[in-house]
Amino acid sequence: MRYNNQFSEMTTSFVESCVGTVADSAVAAERRARGRPRAARLLKVLADKKNILVTTHLHPDPDALASASALTYLLEQKLKDATISMSIKGRMAGGINEVFVRHANLKLRPWDDGMLKEFDAIVLLDTQPSFAFSPFPADMNPTAVIDHHRSPRAKHHWPFCDVRVDVGATSSIIFSYFMELQLPIKPDLAATLLYAIESDLAGAAGTPGELDNVALSSLTLLADPRKLYQMRYVDLPQSYYTTFSEGLTNAVFYDHAILSHLDHIDSLERPAVVADFLLRFDKVDWALVTAVHEGKLLMSIRTSSTKMSAADMAKRLMRKIGEGGGHRTKAGGFIKLETGSEAEIDRWREQLRRRYLRALLIKGARPQRLVPKADLPAQ
Repeated sequence: MRYNNQFSEMTTSFVESCVGTVADSAVAAERRARGRPRAARLLKVLADKKNILVTTHLHPDPDALASASALTYLLEQKLKDATISMSIKGRMAGGINEVFVRHANLKLRPWDDGMLKEFDAIVLLDTQPSFAFSPFPADMNPTAVIDHHRSPRAKHHWPFCDVRVDVGATSSIIFSYFMELQLPIKPDLAATLLYAIESDLAGAAGTPGELDNVALSSLTLLADPRKLYQMRYVDLPQSYYTTFSEGLTNAVFYDHAILSHLDHIDSLERPAVVADFLLRFDKVDWALVTAVHEGKLLMSIRTSSTKMSAADMAKRLMRKIGEGGGHRTKAGGFIKLETGSEAEIDRWREQLRRRYLRALLIKGARPQRLVPKADLPAQ
């Protein structure tokens, strides 16, 4: 019994020592970040606010949800005189994202556009007001924006802005706030943040930055292993496997680029998950996957190439026909469909295919099926 107690004390001391070392690394990494934003500055901006809303983009993924939830907790701890609310506009998409919401035990206030005027401060995470999936009009300025996506605007006019394109997940930025303020992260919250960062960096296109690596190391020591297991290994519906089958069956590659088409999907993460998987094919460094969802033709792009960013590719593909953007290795976009007919969908997919190959300077290449079935005619 005495041995067990000594071992437990030694283990606890070791973990605390490791976390302390990693925390110092997190603060150092934040100091090297562009613009040197600080959690203390965010608290100063919000110091006199009494009713604060924390929100994120439409159809949020685990990174958006976890970062918003963690920041809500942080503000509750540091701004005792303020009421902090977390709310998400629109319904949660099905699939892994929906399961994540259940396991993360998020406390969400129902969204109502009319409620926005109730708040004297709004914090927007993992997106920006001008982006397509922002929860409110582009001309509405939040009090604070915390994000890791590239912005077309060179300057921002928000009271607080922390946009770091060299960080792989918004949850990593929020993690650094906890380290800076020396606020302990509870095991269940650590598990939520860890899974969110892992999922945002998932796939062959995942590129963790310095702060992401520090966050992953620290949160691994802090996370509740049972909750983390529940998030990592969820039961999946049959439609998930149907999507993978469809993605593999339709996948064709031209030289070093692969593309595939999915039919109608019930959750937004499907094209991204399939694109991540297809990029692992050893003959390609580009992957493009499209799918139809709620009147839109969605597109996910992944790349391991250093010659062009996925964000730039998305903008090229969506030029004058839709919305697109993202990061260096992963991006996405969509085209609004007028009728949703098969003919319209096929027409847009063919245009994307041509633009995709043209952007990569691929000419005259014969399409080859990833899973051999029958020869395809040259196009």
